Amino acid sequence: MTDASPTRPLPNPGWGPLSALPGNPLMWVLILSEVVVFTAFFALYAWQRAGDVAGFNAAQQNLDPLMGGLNTLVLLTSGLCVALAVEAISAGGRRRARQWLAASMGLGVLFCVIKVVEYAGKFSAGITPETHLFFGYYYGLTAFHFAHVLFGLGLLALVSWRTSTENVETAAAFWHMVDLIWILLYPLVYLLR
Repeated sequence: MTDASPTRPLPNPGWGPLSALPGNPLMWVLILSEVVVFTAFFALYAWQRAGDVAGFNAAQQNLDPLMGGLNTLVLLTSGLCVALAVEAISAGGRRRARQWLAASMGLGVLFCVIKVVEYAGKFSAGITPETHLFFGYYYGLTAFHFAHVLFGLGLLALVSWRTSTENVETAAAFWHMVDLIWILLYPLVYLLR
């Protein structure tokens, strides 16, 4: 008996376990390495927090979970726009894909603006990375994530200019990693007591 469904060729033959992933396999290598780095930082944060729960909780009271929640909503909506760009380019809609990428970039910039406003508020209140170990982690983790957002915005801009299915899928994979990291970072830093 033969299989009635046609088999689709792998998007990236010759890349072993990465062969079936969309976009450029090298992006997946970068994504996996970045996830490992963030995981190490999260584990170190959790270990340090376990040693000073009361101090971390007291310092954490200076954060605004609504501001972090707003940034979560903005970033996840931006991720949705990137997913819609992938869908559009897969259907042959280059113009529509560029529109979704532009919407995603606009929301990514809004994420950055909200984060800068949050940082400015903390600094104007005299809260710096030296205030407490918690704030060293807060600034370090969120700034490292911020740098990934900036890199992602540059990648989305490049893909808007050089729009192809592989390029859009590659940028989308990175942008979704940025979303995933924030989904883990937000509750860990803003909400966990």
